[in-house]
Amino acid sequence: MTVPPSAPPLFAAVDIGGTKIAGALVDQRGGLSQRVQLPTPAGESGAAVLAVVHRVLDHLAAAPQWAAVTAVGIGSAGPVDLGHGTVSPVNIPGWREFPLVAEAAAHPAVAGAGLPVALAGDGVAMAAAEHWRGAARDADNALCLVVSTGVGAGLILDGAVRPGPSGNAGHLGHITVNLDGDPCPCGSRGCLEGLASGTAIARRALTHGWRPSGGDRSARAVAADALAGDPVALASFDRAAQALAAGIAATAALVDLDRVVIGGGVAESGAVLFDPLARHLDRYAVLPYVRGLDVRPAELGADAGLIGAAALCR
Repeated sequence: MTVPPSAPPLFAAVDIGGTKIAGALVDQRGGLSQRVQLPTPAGESGAAVLAVVHRVLDHLAAAPQWAAVTAVGIGSAGPVDLGHGTVSPVNIPGWREFPLVAEAAAHPAVAGAGLPVALAGDGVAMAAAEHWRGAARDADNALCLVVSTGVGAGLILDGAVRPGPSGNAGHLGHITVNLDGDPCPCGSRGCLEGLASGTAIARRALTHGWRPSGGDRSARAVAADALAGDPVALASFDRAAQALAAGIAATAALVDLDRVVIGGGVAESGAVLFDPLARHLDRYAVLPYVRGLDVRPAELGADAGLIGAAALCR
């Protein structure tokens, strides 16, 4: 089937994380179609991870609507390097200074159509999505966080997404919030990600005696037990919320925020995360211009990365 020349333009969006690689075609209103999601072989070679990206692009390119695609947007776990089109995701060891833009542009369907490829870190993509269609859409100055396998973030300043020269502005997951903390895979110590990510929450709970029922050792299972009142699970979320509060308060003091939007799998825990976060923010965000920060859950859920990748192309 050939799409008529008058068909509204579409964007091909790819969302790359440490757990999954997703893709979709996205229209001008942020609507998604032709969705696909595959697990990330994060422990395998860089070539194996790229092969999954190409499989996602294969799926999208096989759709009849592909002829209407005008650009490819990619949101990737970071850090990223926009100047060189490379990525070095902390949770994907096989990708270090990996030329993702060039490799995506070389995909036969992308190259054949001469499509431009736009890249951003996953936190920046989420910020772009929430500012376009979600919980930050009427905020001029916002911090948007993705709390999941890792912790990413992006900044909206003066009404626009601000990725910075390298594309990593707002990369909150790798600021130090514990001066004597454990080493982080990024090379630093005491990083926010090592305390507040879903991986960290589950690890801390297990270390302090949490015993998962049914063998599920994920942060989602910790959240379920915390909701049921398990003291170890509650303490693990409280520690994560404290670390997030410290990072959010520091960012607000630095750039003067209107709003904070939090998404990702861990944010889906709801009150188990947001209640202790509010309590800790009362302790850390005390300067007059940061007190009483407007903190909201993200509205776009698992679609934020894809909608944000498309927003890069707009």
